[in-house]
Amino acid sequence: MYFFLCNLSVQDIVYVTAILPKFLSITITGDNSISFLGCMTQLFIYGTCVSVEFLLLTSMAYDRFVAICIPMRYSLIMKTSVCVLLVSVSWLMGATNGFMYCWFISNLFFCDHQNINHFFCELKAILELSCSSFENIKIVMIVTCVIIGVIPFGLILISYGNIISSALKIRTSAGKLKTFSSCCSHLTVVLLFCGTCISLYMKPDSGNTQEMDRLLSLLYVAVTPLLNPLVYSLRNKDVINAIKHIIKLYFWCKHPFYM
Repeated sequence: MYFFLCNLSVQDIVYVTAILPKFLSITITGDNSISFLGCMTQLFIYGTCVSVEFLLLTSMAYDRFVAICIPMRYSLIMKTSVCVLLVSVSWLMGATNGFMYCWFISNLFFCDHQNINHFFCELKAILELSCSSFENIKIVMIVTCVIIGVIPFGLILISYGNIISSALKIRTSAGKLKTFSSCCSHLTVVLLFCGTCISLYMKPDSGNTQEMDRLLSLLYVAVTPLLNPLVYSLRNKDVINAIKHIIKLYFWCKHPFYM
């Protein structure tokens, strides 16, 4: 669990660092220009991190399913090599997805009007500036959403469905409450992130949806990375105890006792 949480944290840090500082700079200074290289870097990190988060959340849901539903076989199923493989595949597929869209964009021709109607270099917003035909990119986008978005989201729901089913069999009310509390908070983040991403890229295009697209993007660019540490870390007793221990060590070092 902590191995997956570590990778999710790294992904969130990279994700937020690539987009929000530039967004804040635009808001404060009013300078809304960005170089093509900077735009492609944003697009690559964005495509990579969104894909990685989908796959990591799926791996974490499966890990939790094994831990709760078949705990006696957990150490056999979720071996270190399996966890490393799941994380490695997630990052590899994410990087491949991000590079693929950067390559597609770099081969398009753009019109004179180059004002991106968004607060970062989002894929659909960039495609709207192109003078070239990008129907093939739209098809690839839908296929990618199904493979990296819809299918993992379905697997997450199946995992949590089995977890809730097992929780209902727990005899003690305290055990049920603990399991449901954990599942509900995790599902809230999953539904917020997966729901906004999938609805953004799977819904039909319309001239009146640009404001809605920006709102959906803001939800999974800013809100979800904010909720992830609250839900996955600060609700965990081991993490809370570790933070308290670090704070105590800090104060002891800053204020030593003398004999």
